[in-house]
Amino acid sequence: MAPSLTPAILGRRLGVVGVALLLGVSASPATADSAAESGSGSGSSGAPTVEEQRLDRAVPQEILRRSGFDGVAPGFARDLGRVRSYKEAERLVVRQGQSLWRRAVERAQGRGPATGDLSRDDDRPLYWARLGMTRALRAWEPRGFELGDERRQRLLGSLETTSRGQDTIRYPKGQRIKRVLVTGFDPFTLDRDTRISNPSGATALALDGTVVRTAAGPVRIETAMFPVRWTDFAEGEVERTLRRQLPRVDLFTTVSQGRVGKFDIERTNGAWRGGFGDNENLSSTGVVPVAAPASQPQWTTTTLPYKDIVAADTGRFPVYDNTAVTEIPAGGTTPVQRPDGPTPGSAARAGGGGDYLSNEIAYRATLLRDRLGLRGLPGGHVHTPVLQFGAGNTDPATGKVTDEEFVRNRVDIIAQVRKIVVTGVEAAEASGR
Repeated sequence: MAPSLTPAILGRRLGVVGVALLLGVSASPATADSAAESGSGSGSSGAPTVEEQRLDRAVPQEILRRSGFDGVAPGFARDLGRVRSYKEAERLVVRQGQSLWRRAVERAQGRGPATGDLSRDDDRPLYWARLGMTRALRAWEPRGFELGDERRQRLLGSLETTSRGQDTIRYPKGQRIKRVLVTGFDPFTLDRDTRISNPSGATALALDGTVVRTAAGPVRIETAMFPVRWTDFAEGEVERTLRRQLPRVDLFTTVSQGRVGKFDIERTNGAWRGGFGDNENLSSTGVVPVAAPASQPQWTTTTLPYKDIVAADTGRFPVYDNTAVTEIPAGGTTPVQRPDGPTPGSAARAGGGGDYLSNEIAYRATLLRDRLGLRGLPGGHVHTPVLQFGAGNTDPATGKVTDEEFVRNRVDIIAQVRKIVVTGVEAAEASGR
């Protein structure tokens, strides 16, 4: 791995890349800017992907067992064995992908039986159960018809979409309710610590389909989850999911894990990939690949009411308006840190949220907002605090998969994101946006 910025710089400047480096990640991802050509995000038939291979470790198996999700993949594999046509396979994948997402949401929101002893706010059962399903689908050899790699890839894509809530974003009709879209991420840096949970993903599960009463009236929140894989982003997963939704919402925010002990509202997003390894241990460095690159800006900006959010009492973690970026100034060749945002004509090397996929989802979502002519729509990126285990439970080799402080931190982060969203909606309503 060859990050474009040093750990010291990243530690000062933020972002999930900096956090990961500061926490001591030592994985060696393939230097594969060709990831988008290989289709590695979904993988091909046959051997399990890098992500799926982690399933065999003790921690994922314990998480699945202690959440009651250990039967998801075996049940899916049995159902696949009874399929006798491609159309049947398509229906099965959609049904069971949506069922997994719904089950994870209901568990997080306290509905249905509390199977297992892991706390309901845990996002990890969904992640590991999905990987069990994709591994089963990749290995499946149907009887009675030929599948082929292309159709298998379509099935894998459908399973990813449905089990991430990307196809079930629904808002009620009428003008009396505000509509908000929130996105989260899978756990990442799992070779450093397989126990890792992502508070942004936990937030997505906790908030999906909920209605919050605010001074601006009722707010309906819909959510979706995204993978930590360069390839999926290069193939347009963010835009496919958000393009239909942004014109329908009153506010949106992408969410990811950022700095220790603090929230950040990221002011500026940069069009640059810094190369840090993703969940497939692949690396990608260069300009963020989007459609119509000739009109692609180097920077996009938040339209969230960040001043109001920062000033509000939203929870126990401080919230910052993060204006820092790293750029190559116009006419220059060397990256320079700018605490107050980019200078005219500069080339992006990191947004406020770094140069990893958290910056990229923010860049893609806000660029899509602008390209759709929705510049007045409040939207941007929120970085949560790093989700930390309790004292005495920090060693991945000997630590437990959960503890009281770990759960309390995650629950508090979820509650604070909800309050940040509410504050944003109320501030936008008050300003007439």
